Amino acid sequence: MKLYFKNFRGDFLGGLTAGVVTLPLALAFGIQSGLGAVSGLYCAIILGFIAIIFGGTPTLISTPTGPMTVVATLAIAQAIGIAGSLDGAMGIILTIFLLTAIFQIFFGVIKIGSYVKYIPYPVLSGFMTGIGVILVLLEIYPFMGLPSPKGIIKVFIGLPQAFSQLNPQALLLGGISLFIIYFLPRLTKSIPSSLVALIVGSLISYMGGFSVLMIGEIPHGLPSFQLNHLLSFDIHQAAFVLSSAITLGALGSIDTLLTSVVADQSTKTRHNSDRELIGQGLGNLVSAMFGGLPGAGTTMSTLVSIKAGGRTRLAGIISSLFLLAVLFGLGKLVQYVPIPVLAAILIAVGFDIIDYRGLKQLTKVNRAEGIILVAVLSMTVFVDLIEAVAVGMVLSCVVFMKKMGDIGEEKVELFPLHKLKVMKPCNLQEEFILPRDLADQVYIKTISGPVFFGFSYSLQESIKKFPKATTIIFEMNRVPYIDQSAANVYEGVVQDLKKQNIKVLLANIKGQPLKMFQDIGLIPRVIPQNCIFEDIFDCVRTLEKKFFSEGSKKVSKLN
Repeated sequence: MKLYFKNFRGDFLGGLTAGVVTLPLALAFGIQSGLGAVSGLYCAIILGFIAIIFGGTPTLISTPTGPMTVVATLAIAQAIGIAGSLDGAMGIILTIFLLTAIFQIFFGVIKIGSYVKYIPYPVLSGFMTGIGVILVLLEIYPFMGLPSPKGIIKVFIGLPQAFSQLNPQALLLGGISLFIIYFLPRLTKSIPSSLVALIVGSLISYMGGFSVLMIGEIPHGLPSFQLNHLLSFDIHQAAFVLSSAITLGALGSIDTLLTSVVADQSTKTRHNSDRELIGQGLGNLVSAMFGGLPGAGTTMSTLVSIKAGGRTRLAGIISSLFLLAVLFGLGKLVQYVPIPVLAAILIAVGFDIIDYRGLKQLTKVNRAEGIILVAVLSMTVFVDLIEAVAVGMVLSCVVFMKKMGDIGEEKVELFPLHKLKVMKPCNLQEEFILPRDLADQVYIKTISGPVFFGFSYSLQESIKKFPKATTIIFEMNRVPYIDQSAANVYEGVVQDLKKQNIKVLLANIKGQPLKMFQDIGLIPRVIPQNCIFEDIFDCVRTLEKKFFSEGSKKVSKLN
């Protein structure tokens, strides 16, 4: 506790600033989700407080986020479509949010946090850009003073009619808010532009008597317990509920851990990924119990807190307490915030989420990676978010295997024994006394790099290219890993060579490849122990000794 208060001034300023930045976003995300502004505020208060205490990143500020809100909004809209009304859908929605939290806790318990780094950049870039596009598209209608359709396809279909029905006053408020959001940072960055836009837009609307949609009255004081809604959950929606919860849980985990990395870079510290996921899960669990949205670590609020001096968990606690004070003290004023102003704030957030770097690199990177990015982006916007990531991961794996297979093929060499390069201190050239006609019948096949099923077909086809030989030496020194598929292909290769009366020897095989060959029985069932050698030179010397001990017998008679 002394450590927290040692930096009290910095943490207080950092937490207060983060709270100010979070307020308009929390209200906007709550409205966008369809559950009301207060659901976003509840999330920022409860998740922010619990996650900072139990999480693994001391400087992380957790609130509703753009990606999480987009996915939650789509799930809520689908739940309402199933149940017929928001009240009827609350059981489904609450169950999704609770399972989201449970999945995050589970991810932390099984220590899956460290695996997030294996998501390919094209998949992540396409997904985040798609999220940003969805957020912008969904806010076009509120920006014009109209209710937003529930679904991207409906957004496009209804646009012509929407432009003919737009509210000029709403459009004016939204335009002014966007101008403030983008222009104010050029003058000063000490004041959050989104908060200024919220205040100015609200004042203009109130003083000018504008006829636009408002947030409306929000509950005053502490939220009420919502678990009674679980009784209305229908088990027949289990597949939809699980799919939505897994998507939200995975997205929240990714979003949080990426923000944790950013926080580490800013503070020169190192977070605990698995503890962070457990903390996020606990926070989202309690938030869901009180009707709050699911959220995640937020880059904007976290960086604002750090830049203002926040360095310990106290900053996050103060941020949540500030928002709680707003809930108690300013709840009545918040009802006058115009929806077009919040829409402008979310449109700006949507454009910030879009990964412009990835889009700029589309024409410069490998074509396959560009196709993956576009495919994930398109599926995210028009199909389904979890399917988009799944397809992106599968395509990335296929592309990776193809590349590794091509590299493996390029690094395969086959040459006769007499062309073996001399490696000091073993002066093989002086000891090399096999007759040239026999040496030309002994071939060495070297393979560099890991051998896996993507390379198996090429390995199998290479048998047909073997020249007339009596002995083949597989030199395995530069093979660090071999999978089961490739090992079984090796066995097939050896069996085929034996049918052609070609002797197979192994040189310099160790570690995982040796264990794999032993596990599948290739050694010693197919390749006996006396055909395995420490290195290529030991193998050649054995051939020489065998040649002289058997007189004029061929090298292929080696037992």
